[in-house]
Amino acid sequence: QVQLVESGGGLVQPGGSLRLSCAASGFTFRSYTMGWYRQAPGKERELVAAITEGGGTTNYADSVKGRFTISRDDAKNTVTLQMNNLKPENTAVYYCHVSFFNSWGQGTQVTVTS
Repeated sequence: QVQLVESGGGLVQPGGSLRLSCAASGFTFRSYTMGWYRQAPGKERELVAAITEGGGTTNYADSVKGRFTISRDDAKNTVTLQMNNLKPENTAVYYCHVSFFNSWGQGTQVTVTS
């Protein structure tokens, strides 16, 4: 079955960086668009970034453009979110998602605080 396992979250100061990774299994990873979402306390889950099969197209939430980068390694079945210049408002649980199967990982907590 489809399985997504996120890692890399943690506590970081404003201006810092984190790199999230999602290990995928149970489907032909290279054939599907992958996404990162986040959910902050009291807010709805929102799309942060997505990358199409083959990595040809990426899209980002306006709030993270220029600071976050999504990438994929089809040989390793992983999708990565590099987050730079983090801000307190980026605090949330970050989830990996494959829309075709509507499957989610368990999430990884990112906390940005001084």
